[in-house]
Amino acid sequence: MGRAYVLTPDRRSDVAALLARADLPVDTIALASYLLGKVLVRDLPEAVVTGRIVETEAYVVGDAAGHAYRGMTPRNRALFLERGRAYVYLAYGVSSMLNVSSEAAGIGAGVLVRALEPLEGLPIMRRNRGVERLLDLTRGPGRLAAALRIDRSLDGVDLCQRGPLWLAHGAEVADAIGQSARIGISQDADRPLRFYVKGSPFVSGPKALNV
Repeated sequence: MGRAYVLTPDRRSDVAALLARADLPVDTIALASYLLGKVLVRDLPEAVVTGRIVETEAYVVGDAAGHAYRGMTPRNRALFLERGRAYVYLAYGVSSMLNVSSEAAGIGAGVLVRALEPLEGLPIMRRNRGVERLLDLTRGPGRLAAALRIDRSLDGVDLCQRGPLWLAHGAEVADAIGQSARIGISQDADRPLRFYVKGSPFVSGPKALNV
């Protein structure tokens, strides 16, 4: 059974140590599950903004829905780097999407970060998003990227090294993990490669998928 969530004005992250590359599973599906409960840290000029990862999607080797499916290009090069690198792309010319590269260097695969539980820097997130409601800040991949000011300039950044964007161990463990089909894709759509923290109000998608 998962923990009870209380929507307070500003939840502190209690960020622990930086995630080392050796901590990250090589396998894409294992990484998608492992990242739940970890903390995404964005170091902005005015403050540090953080959120706990509560939803991910795996895009595995040979996945027709994955950006690496047809091989490496200048656009998707970060997916072929060592695991733990940021792959940021622009969806439909509008929203940035953050992925974490997986597998061994030279193999294209990754994990989409779909939703965060906001922790620190809420005023900055609200200003970046132009909304006040806590549940609207980082629930969804485009929203979280906008809230943390993540864009293509961060493509290829090492998330296992302190810098403008990095990953940390969280103070809480995701002890109840759900699994479902991925959202918003047409190819390989039925594969159960979406993972989420059960009971979290910050998870995106229809309620029918979040049981």
